[in-house]
Order: sequence, then structure tokens, then C-alpha cells
Amino acid sequence: MVEAVWLTLKLATVTTVLLLLLATPLAWWLARGRSPIKPVVGALVALPIVLPPTVLGFYLLIALGPESPLMALFRPLGIRTLAFTFEGLVIGSLVYSLPFAVQPLRNAFLAIGDEPLEVAATLGAGKADIFARVALPLALPGYAVAALLAFAHTIGEFGVVMMLGGGIPGETQVLSIEIYRLVESLEWDKAHQLSALLLAFGFLAALTLLLLEKRRSAPA
Repeated sequence: MVEAVWLTLKLATVTTVLLLLLATPLAWWLARGRSPIKPVVGALVALPIVLPPTVLGFYLLIALGPESPLMALFRPLGIRTLAFTFEGLVIGSLVYSLPFAVQPLRNAFLAIGDEPLEVAATLGAGKADIFARVALPLALPGYAVAALLAFAHTIGEFGVVMMLGGGIPGETQVLSIEIYRLVESLEWDKAHQLSALLLAFGFLAALTLLLLEKRRSAPA
């Protein structure tokens, strides 16, 4: 049980850090870019919200399996498959939780508006400086929301990790799968303990999000 808790926290932490790094340029482009394919990319990013997790997990299982053309690229490195591995779970979690990181960041970048960025540009700041010194500090509340949503969403995922990870103890058996296993084996007391833990975490995460939103909407 402790092992499942640790593995879940490890997965959520790694996923959240990587998601913030990956989502930042994507969210900035979706917010400030002018490409005609933005709606298509936005729809692809949002797809995990509406797609059944088992469907997403199924295609990820194929993509990361030993017969996948994608994995053929890694065979010279001695990697035949990433299915049923922790690394595979990280990839699945990145895809599954991507919109929960991108959307808050995109909204935060949109809320900045054009004026602060244009003022910085007229003062001679380059694009990198404008982003680092103007956009990023103003978007920090969005980063807090994105990090919390990505972390909480990864903690609670089930369908993707079940399809892609299979519940291997110590490797892919995260909390949601452990609860499922306990219920199947009629170990109700242990299932109650873990479920109550996730319930408490979910409530605290939701409460924190509401408090962050209240703080953001409060008049200066």
C-alpha cells in the first residue's frame, strides 16, 4: 500500500514538472500565435478531455508496444517497449493530463493582454525578455492552477494507467489500480483507507483551486 502511494506521488510529480515545461510554449503559441491551424492543434490538445481514457490508453499501448514503428526507433538503444513500464506511464500521463496544463496557461497568457507586451517591446525588449520578464511573472497564477490540476488529474487517473501499465507492483501499480485490486480481492477496509485518502486529497485540491480563483478575481 505504501509502495502504491509513493509510486503515485512520483508519477504525479514527474508528470507535472514535465507538463509545465511542455505546455508553456504550446500554451503561449495557442494564446499569441496567428497560425490558421490553431483550432486543429487546440482540438488535439483538448481531445483527452472528451475521449474515453480506455481508448486513449489502448492507442498508447499500441504506440509504445514492441511492434510499434515508433519503438523501432529505440531498438538500437536496447529499448523494445515502453508499455507496462513506469516511463510508459509518464508518457501516458503527459498525454492524458496535457489539456489540464495547457488551458490554464493559455488563459493566463490571454489575460495579460497586448498592452504590457507592446510597452516592453517599445522599450527595446526582445521576445525572450518580454516573455521572461513580463509574460511569465503575470502568468504565475495560471501556473499555480496548471500545476495543481495536472498533479491532481494524474493522481486520480485510472483507465490510461490500467491499459498502459497493467498494475505491476512496484512498477505501474498506482493508487487507483491498487484500490481496484483491493475491491476485487474483497479487502474492503484497505480499499476504504486508500479511497478516503484520495477523497481528502480531491477535496483539498478543489478547495485550493476555488481559493486561487477567488484571489485572482478579487479587485486589486
